Amino acid sequence: MARLSPRFAAAAALLSPLLAGAAEVDGATLSPWWGVPFAGVLLSIAIMPLALPWIWHKHFGKITLAWSLAFLVPFAVVFGPGAAGGLVAHTLFAEYIPFIVLLVALYTAAGGIYVRGNLHGSPAVNVAIMAVGSLLASIMGTTGASMLMIRPLIRANDNRKHVAHVVVFFIFTVSNAGGSLTPLGDPPLFLGFLRGVEFFWTVKHIFPETLFLLGSLLAIFWVIDTHYYRKEGVLPADPTPDGGERPGFDGAINFLPLALVVGLVLMSGLWKPGITFDIFGTAVELQSLVRDIGLVGVAFLSLAITPRGVRVKNQFSWAPMQEVAKLFIGIFLTMVPVLAMLKAGLAGPFAPVAQAVTAPDGQPLPWAYFWFSGVLSSFLDNAPTYLVFFNLAGGDPQQLMTVLAPTLAAISAGSVFMGANTYIGNAPNFMVKAIAEDRGVEMPSFFGYMAWSGAVLIPLFIVMTFVWFK
Repeated sequence: MARLSPRFAAAAALLSPLLAGAAEVDGATLSPWWGVPFAGVLLSIAIMPLALPWIWHKHFGKITLAWSLAFLVPFAVVFGPGAAGGLVAHTLFAEYIPFIVLLVALYTAAGGIYVRGNLHGSPAVNVAIMAVGSLLASIMGTTGASMLMIRPLIRANDNRKHVAHVVVFFIFTVSNAGGSLTPLGDPPLFLGFLRGVEFFWTVKHIFPETLFLLGSLLAIFWVIDTHYYRKEGVLPADPTPDGGERPGFDGAINFLPLALVVGLVLMSGLWKPGITFDIFGTAVELQSLVRDIGLVGVAFLSLAITPRGVRVKNQFSWAPMQEVAKLFIGIFLTMVPVLAMLKAGLAGPFAPVAQAVTAPDGQPLPWAYFWFSGVLSSFLDNAPTYLVFFNLAGGDPQQLMTVLAPTLAAISAGSVFMGANTYIGNAPNFMVKAIAEDRGVEMPSFFGYMAWSGAVLIPLFIVMTFVWFK
């Protein structure tokens, strides 16, 4: 095991005995009541912006902190301060920090690229933007593609009366379904890649499902957008008119930081030096540490090389990133016991879930894995949810890629596709929502968004179940 600097190592040496063994929570010993703080975070996000907006928008960070403490304080009383401290350390160093630095790097780099030339937000142009973004999502990740394409999409439609549905379908396509073809596209697939799933396995096995979902969504959107476009009639003056500006990119130098992000993520999955650091009781591999430090460097590099004025033209703001960072630390902490109870399988309080995905003969049921991994990914972070069901199906990548390929395809599709069911199902969802609201788009509430996903996505998922996952 590698050593840290003397001063940091001394601090770690003092704390490690207190935090040792605290990273893992035995879900079999927990009561479902431990999930109440997580439910509280979700309900706060869902209800308060609608019922008490003047309180939520000023104090959402404090409210999220309160729910986090509502879990951590009782946990410390029951299991000890060391266990609670170890849980926080593990969540920060193994999950939250890698998650947030990746988002910051992608958000910063994409925010430094201004897509020049104001396109006219017609149904055909909107479909084209979403199609291009969906293709990019499997190359640069759903977060990178979303951050790159959402601003020109909003700008193209900034003189239209009905814009919320455009952003909703952008979330469906670019922020979720488009990232289903490679491990670079979405975190669950990257975790599968780290566990031994071949890089091109997903594109070989769920390409028809992805093509069906994206094609159907773009067709449905075109019908809805055409209706609104014709209904609007004479539009107000465009605040960002075309002005004969040639299409292109300002700040194209930021494609270099975006490429570095892709390279760092791939490096962390392919390079295995076998060196591990113990940081306050949490094992952090060297390749992960290099990746995360590199991603921080990428963010600073992007800020340094972006030409003056590009971020101003993009109306770049740190507010959406700050909102995501504050909300997701609460989500990551409070969902720990929920994931632990799921991981306990038949021995835990959520044993019916483990039973529901298994046939009487002991074989996995692909349709059940699709729906359970998908529904839970709609509310939990889809990356650890993917791992729970990956392990529930045996956890052997060679067997899952061959004999149990339909099951792995179902887990992959459910985790990625159904992240679009709610704003919190995938990190880019909330970031896109925050950017749109920052730009003056009146987005649906938490339940209003779910009404859209229920009406549009669920019927498509039902069709997919009967065609591919029965």
